[in-house]
Amino acid sequence: MSASGVAVLLSWLSCCGSALWRYSSNSPNYHIFSTRSTIKLEYEGTLFSEWSVPGTCSIKNKRSPKTELRCSSPGIQIIKPIVTGPDLEEERYLSVDSSHTCFLWYYKVINFTNNLTEVIIWIYDPENADPSELLWNANEPSLNSIILSKQLATLGQKPAIYTVLRRKVYFPHRKMKNGTWHISLPMTEYDVLKEIRGNQVAFQDCFIADIFFLLTFSLLTIPEIPEFLPISSPQGSQLMADWTACVPSFVVVVADMETFQTNDSFRTWTRIRVPPNILTDDERHSVSDVTLSQDGIFFLINGILYLKNYNAFKGLGSNVNLPDGGIIGITSRKWCWINYLLKNKGRRSSMAIWTENEVYLGYALLKFVKIITTEELKEVLNMSSAATLTIHNVEYTGHPLELALLLNYCITCNIIKTIYLVIYNEDTKQWVFQDFALDVTTDTFLIPNFIYSALPELILWDKHRIYYYYHNFTDTGVLQTPTEFGNLSRLSHNSTIHDVFMDYYGNIVVKMENNVMFYFKINIKDAVKLHLWTNSTIKSLISLNTSGKMYLIHVFENGTIHPQEYPLKLEAQSIAFKTKEKCPYMAFHNDIFRVFYLLDKGQNLSVWAQIVYPENIGLYIIVESYGPKILEEKNQIHYEIASGYCTKTMTVTFSENINYEAVDDYFKLQYQNTGLLLVHVRPSEHAKTCPVSQKVFQISVGCDANKFIAVKGFDKKECLQHDFFYIIEKSYLRDRPPKHLRVKYNWEKYGCPLRVDFREKFHPVVQLYNDSGYVEDVEVNFIVWEIHGRDDYSFNNTMKKSGCLHEAQTWKSMTELNKRLPLEEAWGPENYKHCFSYAIGKPGDLNQPYEIINKSNRNHLVWPLDHSGMYVFRVKILDPNYSFCNLTTIFAIETFGVIPSPSAYMVAAFLFLLMLLFCSILVLSYFHYLRIYKEYIYEPLHKSERKQKNN
Repeated sequence: MSASGVAVLLSWLSCCGSALWRYSSNSPNYHIFSTRSTIKLEYEGTLFSEWSVPGTCSIKNKRSPKTELRCSSPGIQIIKPIVTGPDLEEERYLSVDSSHTCFLWYYKVINFTNNLTEVIIWIYDPENADPSELLWNANEPSLNSIILSKQLATLGQKPAIYTVLRRKVYFPHRKMKNGTWHISLPMTEYDVLKEIRGNQVAFQDCFIADIFFLLTFSLLTIPEIPEFLPISSPQGSQLMADWTACVPSFVVVVADMETFQTNDSFRTWTRIRVPPNILTDDERHSVSDVTLSQDGIFFLINGILYLKNYNAFKGLGSNVNLPDGGIIGITSRKWCWINYLLKNKGRRSSMAIWTENEVYLGYALLKFVKIITTEELKEVLNMSSAATLTIHNVEYTGHPLELALLLNYCITCNIIKTIYLVIYNEDTKQWVFQDFALDVTTDTFLIPNFIYSALPELILWDKHRIYYYYHNFTDTGVLQTPTEFGNLSRLSHNSTIHDVFMDYYGNIVVKMENNVMFYFKINIKDAVKLHLWTNSTIKSLISLNTSGKMYLIHVFENGTIHPQEYPLKLEAQSIAFKTKEKCPYMAFHNDIFRVFYLLDKGQNLSVWAQIVYPENIGLYIIVESYGPKILEEKNQIHYEIASGYCTKTMTVTFSENINYEAVDDYFKLQYQNTGLLLVHVRPSEHAKTCPVSQKVFQISVGCDANKFIAVKGFDKKECLQHDFFYIIEKSYLRDRPPKHLRVKYNWEKYGCPLRVDFREKFHPVVQLYNDSGYVEDVEVNFIVWEIHGRDDYSFNNTMKKSGCLHEAQTWKSMTELNKRLPLEEAWGPENYKHCFSYAIGKPGDLNQPYEIINKSNRNHLVWPLDHSGMYVFRVKILDPNYSFCNLTTIFAIETFGVIPSPSAYMVAAFLFLLMLLFCSILVLSYFHYLRIYKEYIYEPLHKSERKQKNN
């Protein structure tokens, strides 16, 4: 932030309102708060006298409202300002660490091109860093950081980037340059959470803290246009905001004078303004709700939905299948589930829109679908037609595919109405009525927020109270406080609830309109009041930054906005020390490192969790699941006790053990046993001081879209990359057509053909891959067929040699049995039956070729001996218990070495010519020898006889 911006912030924070004080450190998100840290103290107000600090801490100037503090001893440090007058300022119990973690990783992302980005990394010391590094806008390391990075590099330090979801690792691609490491890694929307880790190397007994960050495709904010006009909420209203669930740094905030947008948690921001002459002045200042989508920013103004994107600002109505008025609410998803399974191959909505009597779901590219009306809901829920049923509120649940509706139900509707809750599953299209009923006055408006949990758990709030519904609506009540029976307004100078913030770690913060905040955690039934942090005159909002930490957004009357980090952990520890609350367990560990697991047929998943607690408390681990009952679950518990502490370790195994072979309806059984299951693991007791209250993850049973097979030994690099044509003679084709078949060889689809000598048998080895690479050689049965219809090949194994007890399935028998189906669908795992039982099939002729191949049965493809050819085969996994996926692949074989046989016409012509030549030679020889005989035998003989007679 600029110097002028800081001055404006301080002036606004200290101008008026009740006195308060706060602290800060140079470490981002208070990541390092130790005896080495400089603690900056700041008091707001006019009655300040001096600071009261313990003797183990040294203060720079105890009489200055703004000063610095260092504590040489770890532990709880009691700090408070001393003021003049009768009132006392609240004291804080700051927990100062003795950690050996002193340094941090600094990263800068550049070069978003071709889905590949480069991350520049160096090491910095927050106590000796440049201001640009502390503000996180440095383009290069400072001199201190260069020296520190080089020093640690000589000791063996080297960073790596680990992806949290896919568990991939990326290392620097070149040596250190100018004190920085460079790591290149691909951009992906399904693996955005990264972690920078280093080696366990210390310098002056100091280590480097690992750091989490989000690496996403660049999300650009909408630029400001000078002649455009502000759009805002009504004058005097509180801030409203929305952010992308999986990119929390991409935020839009609506104030009563402007609308702001950021893509970096408000380090930088722009104003959202709209063209003139579209809305009246009253309409421009009447935004009642806002939500973010990949299509742009949606504003709700006087019952009409408007869209602002890069290209236009326009109203939405019947032109996109939405009502032209009467819309009372819009919402988007609050929790990020990057991976999930849709068994019906549909789509997942990104937002919900509703009127009093209709609910619409919004999809990408401005597609909106009405899913139900209140009249239809009455029929679904078997409600009286005479009752009044309207939609109270709508919210997405913690489940990645579910949506919840709060319904107003009443008969007379004069004083009391009942709030019911129904959940809709977008995949199964089912509505499920929940065990939920809350009687409130007719003018009460409740806002729901579902907890990051496996079971449907939520909290509701009106202006004064928080209602909790835990453990699938079985544990309900009003959130309690030490006094006033849960009425938070009476503990905050009669202010009303503005917003409730929840994070992935189970923390819940309730913010009142005057910036008083209350704190509790998931499954906790009481809240504590936090220390005052922000002046009551400042409009503020709680949000989540890229590191998953809470921060405050302040909006000022001059039309500027400023983010401020908030030390929730330290503030909660301070209150807990004062109230003497302790966590019932010492540690809660598990090996659940992913939030998404995908199980295929026959696979299982084992996870463990461990809890350590003092003896005689009797804690245990609870494993709960929500979803279809498609997995078997087995638990094993190991118990130890030593030195007054108990350790319980639970191992849970989820397995899929259905046999799909020779069933009546293979596809129906598959459908029934696929789906999405949410699981959470938690201790049996909780407290606000416990670090993490539960672990939530998803198990999907079904086909992994990233899984595929390939035949070993084939690629696209060892041949001339081009398409060509070849001819298959009609006598070699299965259907015996009247003409030869001319085939185009598609290199992109088929790859390089493997050249095989016609005398050489070929045994295909099928390998399984996923997005991480090679997985295994496929051991189970598979079949092959020539996709262009050739049948001039065979197999070396017979059914008898393969061990069949009856006639096995063949392509001929299966195509005759399924004449209406195309060749590729005639035979597969859905109708496979083995031949190794007397109870199935008939004996038949076992000397036929056995056309099923696996890795170990030594069944080979045999080529014809009288001609060569090009064969393009498709492979299909035949075993019905191997995978939910229809695993197929293509490979090509070109045989060579056969001396081509001449045609009969050529042979006859050649023989005719040969006989003609032979006869010609015989005739010529006859006349030749006749001439010789006549010349040398006959004529001389007769000539001598004539001479004798003459003599």
